[in-house]
Amino acid sequence: MKKIRIICENTGKALFVEMGSSLSDIAKTIHSERPILAAYVNNKIKDLSFVLFEPSSVRFIDITHFEGHRVYERTLFFTLNLAIHRLWPEQRFKIRHSVSRGYYSEITGFDEVTDEMIADIKKEMDSIIASDLPIGKDKVLYDEARESYEKLGYDDKIALLETRPRLYVSLYTLGDTVGYFYGALAPSTGYVGLYDLRPYYKGMYISIPKRTRPDVLNEMVPQHKMFDTFAEYNEWVSIIGVSNIGQLNQRAAQGETSDLIKIAESFHEKKLASIADTVFEANLLKGTRVVLMSGPSSSGKTTTAKRLGIQLRILGMVPVLVSLDDYFVERDKTPRDPVTGDYDYEAFDAIDHDVFNDHLRRLTGGESVEIPRYDFITGKRMTHEQPLKLGERSVLIVEGIHALNPRLTESLDEDSKFRIYLSALTSIGMDNLSRIPTTDNRLIRRMVRDSVARGANASDTLRRWQSVRRGEERWIFPFQENADVMFNSSLFYEMPVLKSYVVPLLRSVPDNIPEYGEAQRLLKLLDFFAPIEPYEIPPTSILREFIGGSSFKY
Repeated sequence: MKKIRIICENTGKALFVEMGSSLSDIAKTIHSERPILAAYVNNKIKDLSFVLFEPSSVRFIDITHFEGHRVYERTLFFTLNLAIHRLWPEQRFKIRHSVSRGYYSEITGFDEVTDEMIADIKKEMDSIIASDLPIGKDKVLYDEARESYEKLGYDDKIALLETRPRLYVSLYTLGDTVGYFYGALAPSTGYVGLYDLRPYYKGMYISIPKRTRPDVLNEMVPQHKMFDTFAEYNEWVSIIGVSNIGQLNQRAAQGETSDLIKIAESFHEKKLASIADTVFEANLLKGTRVVLMSGPSSSGKTTTAKRLGIQLRILGMVPVLVSLDDYFVERDKTPRDPVTGDYDYEAFDAIDHDVFNDHLRRLTGGESVEIPRYDFITGKRMTHEQPLKLGERSVLIVEGIHALNPRLTESLDEDSKFRIYLSALTSIGMDNLSRIPTTDNRLIRRMVRDSVARGANASDTLRRWQSVRRGEERWIFPFQENADVMFNSSLFYEMPVLKSYVVPLLRSVPDNIPEYGEAQRLLKLLDFFAPIEPYEIPPTSILREFIGGSSFKY
């Protein structure tokens, strides 16, 4: 048998294996502290069933890798789907969204999931995991895939299949269920032994292992406001009839794109008007004069602040916008990311919070203040030409990732502050088992903006993204429940619009760097969306902050 040369990146050594060897065969020869879940072959993610016929570079991954963690999640959801299918064959299991470091899910046909139901699901799950059932993957003809979906009543998967037809479709099989995932799965159910379930709202909460400590389950963190925001938007898109990609593609094909854009934008406008009313009432009742707006990268803070300002003007208030970015310390004083060594603009100490607190105290006290302006090119701080002073009707809107951190505004009393948290909480799923992470939505937004406004390429954005995520976990997410209100800045039609902008960027990522694998994953996701042209997107839309054409000045 002919042998081929494999470079194993985990060991840095070359291996000579028989042509036709599977990744699973090779993985058995590699020492790993934790079970290997999948591998990158020439920087493209592959299941362990993948067979090698030519020289390749291979990097095996476990749950501690970001993509390895996704592999674990997908496999766990597929296993849960089988357990619920066995218990209640006529019902459907749905992953709704991420929340509280886990996932919220529901089972159709039940108004609630009881403790007794949880016990039954766990018993069935444990049996399936103990049996170590194999997860198969086959390429089948379109008609065969559709027939499999019809037998199981998977309308969500049929809608996706019909709107993005292919001659052949890759299907995963587990027991008597089938599924499609835009990423790898573990070889069998025995790989997902650590999990937990509990009743939560109308459904159940799924606990998953920590990526950095995979022997420990993530602790459930109370996020009631976040959950309510997710639930409200999920219910709304379900009523509109666009809760998954297939439905959205169908509506676009029927010529309803214009109406969908108007509906989505009007929903945003209505929510912002409601927030403005609440700020106005707080000003009358408590003398609130400072609005603090926070959110993770690419959540649309700047545009949201400007649109909220317009709504406040309608109520007779005079909004004054201040960006925390202008309070960055000068570049030579900026903290460094401990992992990459790059400048860490997400760190709290990247902001001159002492100066900011002093300015807040003086502004709310009626003084005139020379507000700084940060030059991102030189890394130097300058001063605005005109000093800032708040008038009788003025309300200061402060936007930035640290706006909800209590240390940033410790010079102000609580009554003077109104807090808003926003993020692009993705509401569209591929199907009932494959949700689109909110981080993917924001990452795609950021890649487009970095290219359009900053001249950065997709490789750079992808390389820095994990540093951004680490900063969010440390400096933003812990304070989100401090918000008085939350605003979901996602638009259910935005992925089809962003697709035409970001696909060329992702295709430009070279295949000889690690970021290539992530670029390919996103390309695979975007391929399911039928494109939507941006012509009817209003100039005040949050989306214009990323694709250009906004009537606001940034």
